This record gives sequence, structure tokens and C-alpha cells, in this order.
Amino acid sequence: MEDEEMEKKVQQYLQRKGFRLTELALQEERNRLSTSAISDVALDRSENDPARYHDGYSKLRTWAYSSLDQYKHELLRVLYPVFIHCFMDLVAEGHMQEARSFFHTFREDHEVMHSRDLQKLEAVLSPSHLEEMELARSLRQNKFKIKLCEYSYELLLQYLQKTQALVVLGVINEHITFEVSPGQPSLISDDADVVALIGTSKDLAKQINQKEVHWGLLEDSVEERMEKALAESDKIEAENKDADAEDNKKRNAEGGKQGSSLKKTKKDKLVGATGKNVRTETSMVSVAPRVKPELTLPATPIEVEQSILEDLRNRAQLNSVALPSVSFYTFLNTHNGLNCSSISHDGSMVVGGFSDSSVKVWDMSKIGQPAKTSGSQGENGSSQGERISVVDEGKRPYTLFQGHSGPVYSTAFSPFGDFLLSSSSDSTIRLWSTKLNANLVCYKGHNYPVWDVQFSPVGHYFASASHDRTARIWTMDKIQPLRIMAGHLSDVDCVQWHVNCNYIATGSSDKTVRLWDVQTGECIRMFIGHRSMVLSLAMSPDGRYMASGDEDGTIMMWDLSTGRCVSPLLGHSSCVWTLAFSCEGALLASGSADCTVKLWDVTSSTKALKTEDTKGGSANRLRLLKALPTKSTPVYSLRFSRRNLLFASGALSLSSS
Repeated sequence: MEDEEMEKKVQQYLQRKGFRLTELALQEERNRLSTSAISDVALDRSENDPARYHDGYSKLRTWAYSSLDQYKHELLRVLYPVFIHCFMDLVAEGHMQEARSFFHTFREDHEVMHSRDLQKLEAVLSPSHLEEMELARSLRQNKFKIKLCEYSYELLLQYLQKTQALVVLGVINEHITFEVSPGQPSLISDDADVVALIGTSKDLAKQINQKEVHWGLLEDSVEERMEKALAESDKIEAENKDADAEDNKKRNAEGGKQGSSLKKTKKDKLVGATGKNVRTETSMVSVAPRVKPELTLPATPIEVEQSILEDLRNRAQLNSVALPSVSFYTFLNTHNGLNCSSISHDGSMVVGGFSDSSVKVWDMSKIGQPAKTSGSQGENGSSQGERISVVDEGKRPYTLFQGHSGPVYSTAFSPFGDFLLSSSSDSTIRLWSTKLNANLVCYKGHNYPVWDVQFSPVGHYFASASHDRTARIWTMDKIQPLRIMAGHLSDVDCVQWHVNCNYIATGSSDKTVRLWDVQTGECIRMFIGHRSMVLSLAMSPDGRYMASGDEDGTIMMWDLSTGRCVSPLLGHSSCVWTLAFSCEGALLASGSADCTVKLWDVTSSTKALKTEDTKGGSANRLRLLKALPTKSTPVYSLRFSRRNLLFASGALSLSSS
């Protein structure tokens, strides 16, 4: 009341004095204040209106699709992060009906690239689900990094300033960081890592990838020593061959034994071909630099060195023309109980991990032979072995290992086949002796299921990957881990050692691959580009390249020194569960849930990369050499033997036929 009386007195005073203009200005100010109060009330109402998310995203979508073709593919990258955060904001505010309508109206825009994430987010039915679902938590706690050219970024800023789209602006400020590059827009074929979840730090991936990686081979490794010895012996044999050839000529001229001469000539051709193969391979691997080991490496027994020498002598040289022979081990009557399988380095043993917590090992030399009662002794001693033999009357061709209390998710043989590792949902890792047929150690450290476990190339050390978002490095003689690698935003699904044992690589459900230094435990590379969880990894024999396969069937080849993607491999239609490089690195084999093994030409792509190192980005594609389909058997594991024979295994799946 006092304010109104004061305003009346002021107005009367202005009229009495004749200040007409001042009176009008005062009246306009009063009207402006009243209308602003009304608009504030309307704004408060609109802030609680769920329709603002639909309108904001719809207008952004229309603008992006109507942009110039040159910039459209870059501007469309903004839609996916805005879409999922608008949906999650609606859910968090309790507007469930509007959230479902929004989700189903616009989900088709992102079905091709992000179908896995959309399937998971579709299950969000209440605000509590956002807190419980790991994907939703990860999306809300971390930021998307989106690559745009400078002009595309300016276009987006102009649109946001012009439309004053507060909802879209809020989502972009809170959940998106932009990496703006000068020049022309990137090619659509280079869209591998343009939209990625990187964590809260904008420059985290860039900082990590600037660290130095020594990707070479170990100094004075066993295989290198064996190759040198083999090369020397081949040189001596070649000299002897020349001398024998002269003697044969003399004998033939004198009418000597023609049969023995023919036999000798065939043998000489075989020796010459073997020497040629070894020299070719040595020249390919010798270009890789040599590094010192950061771990104390175990000694190699003499009999193992002799075995390696024999394998190298008989190794087949593979290339795009000479493809490997493949031996496929099919598990029958598993009743969907087989979770994983692994093959020893020489293919003599195959192991399977089962849902009933058992581990079973098959000796390939005994397949098809009548079993003897003395040959199968379980973890609990001879009584168990006798029970297995007597009950089944010698019909079981495998050795049964029991000890886990949950499904077994991963198994791995040591490089020389004398030990076996298994990991389980009971959060433990067990070490078994294939000679004693007994459990030696139970390693406890992870808090959740252990998805993968792998021996190092020299044995003794091994690495594990778990649902607790960590990878750990262990040694056989200690029950506690030596290193814990933490940094992934979700499950660590697979782990792989570098050939020089100084690094391990991990693939995760957060769609990234990381490379870790074994000595320091630090992440030194972050590889961003996969669209779904990473399920398999493989290292090239020279240590420079790494292949990774994901749930969508995409395989990506990475250069460890630069952190760049060399080439994506598109061909599988389902999960890529296993990858393996041939011994000289010329071929890459991939096994998938689509029941095929595919062979890829690595050499041509990496050569093209080296000649185009100065160019930014690469449109190279690895050439698919051959696809080997099975009738109805998803491929669980692949392994190249030292002689370059490819072993594969899988369980017959009647449902996929």
C-alpha cells in the first residue's frame, strides 16, 4: 500500500509541475515491470514442462538434417549425446510417459550406430534405474568428445545463439566437449572415433597418447636365438649341398646310383625351401627394434629350446597366396554349457570351461583310443580318477578339473603346455598342472567375476580382467597381484600381453582399449573408436600392431606407436570372440559368433600405412583373403602353432542352424 501511495504522490507532483515526458517514462517502466513478472511466472511453468525436451531436440534434429551436405555428417554427431541425455533428464524428473514417447519417436535416428546402448536404455523405467544401471551412470558421470571442423563448430554456435534453445544448450555444456580442428570436415570413412565417451577430463586421451611406447621385441629372446642357430645350420647345409651336388654330377657322369641321387636332390630342395622360409621371416621380424625386459624373465629349459628349434625348422611361410591349414575342434553335446575354450601352442591339448564350474582337458593324441583307468586322476587324487573311469567304463576321453564354485569364463595354457589357468564368476583364478592333473594355487584378489585370464609369452606371469573394472598382473609364485590397472569406466572384458612382456592391453565394455605399462601400472595408450564392448585382442609378432574385435563384429587394427587406427575390418555379422596373428605377422585370423573364421591380409595394409604416414587419417581396408564357414559352430578360440598351423575350436550350436 505504501508503494502505491508513493507512486500516486510522485505522479501528482509530476502533473502539477508539468513534467509530461518524465510521467510517461515512469508509466512505461511500471508496465515493463508488470509484464516481466508475468513472463517470469510463464518461464517457471515452461521450465517444468516436459515438452521442452521434445521441442528442443526436434528443432536441433531438423536443423542438422537440413544443413549443407559438406557439414551435415559432422553436425549429426551432436544428436546422439543430446538424445540420450534428454531422455535420461526426463526420466530423472519423473516424466516417464513423456520419456517413453520421446525415446520411441527418435530412436530410429541412432539405431544403426548405437543399437546396443539403446536396447539397454530401453529398460530404464524409473529414476532409480538410472542409478542402478551401469551404462546410465557412466553416461551421466562422463563427457562425450565430438570432433568437428572449425566451420561446423561455428554453425552450431550460431544456431544455439539464434534459437536460445536452453535445454539443448544445457546438455551440450554439461555433457559434451568439442575437439575443433582447422580446415575441411573429416571424411565420413574416418568417423571411427569422432564420438566417444572419454571421462570428465577433456584432454585425458590426448595426454595419455603422448607417452612413449617401446613396441619392439625382447633382446636375446629364445626364438631369436633359435632362428640364428637355424640360419647358421642352414648356411652350413647349403655349403654341403653345393659340395654334394658336385659329387652327384661326377657320380652321374660315371653312371652311379641314379635312385639315391634323385632322393638326395629332393631332400636338398626341401632343405633349401625351409632355409628360404626362415630367412624371409627373420628379415620381416628383424626390422623391429629390440628392447630390454622390465620383468625378470624365467629360464627356458633345454628340451623346450630344442622343441622350438624343431618347430621353426618346419614352419610354413604364410602370405596372401599361401594360406594356412586349419584344424577345427568341435565340442558336441555341450547343451549350451561351454563358456570358453583354449588350445595349447602345439594343438595337442584343448580345454573347455563350463557353466557347471568344471574344467575339462582333452589330450588330442588319446582321442579315439580306448581310455585306461590309470590315466585320469582328478584334483582329489586317485580315488576320483578311479570313480570317473569305473562309472563311465573308460568312455571319458578328458581329464576333469573341479575346484571353482561358479561358471568358468576363461581358460589359458602356459606357453609350454605344462600349466593351465582358469577364471570364474566366483572371483578367483586357479592354476592347474596338466602333468599332475591337480590344482596348485587359488588366486584371490578380484571382488567380482573374472572374465579373462592370459599367460605372458614367456610364462610365469599372467594377467586377469574383471567385472570390477580392473586388470591385474600376477606371478605364479605369489598369491597377491603385482599390479592393479584401474581406469576403465566399465567391465574389463579381455586382456592380452604384448610380445615383449613390458605391456598389457585391455578391452572394456566402455568401448575403449587401453595399453598399460607393466612396471609402473600406468595407462600409456587409449584407443577410441569401437561402437560396442571390446571382446577380443591380439598382438602382432613384431609388437607394433594390435587388433581388437567388438560385439558388433567390427575389428580394428591399431598402431601402438601412434595410437591411430590403421584400418577397420568389416565382414563379421556378430560378436568377434577371438583373434590371432600368424607367426610372421602376414595374416590375421578372426573367429566370430556368426560361425565363420576369416583370414585377413595384414602385410598389404601396413605397407600402405608406412608409405602414407604423412597423411592425416587412413582409408585403408585390410583385404579379406578367405572366409571359412562352419555348419553351425560359433568360433570360441583361435591359435596359430609355431609351425603356422591354425587351430580353432567351438561348440556345435543347433539353435543357430
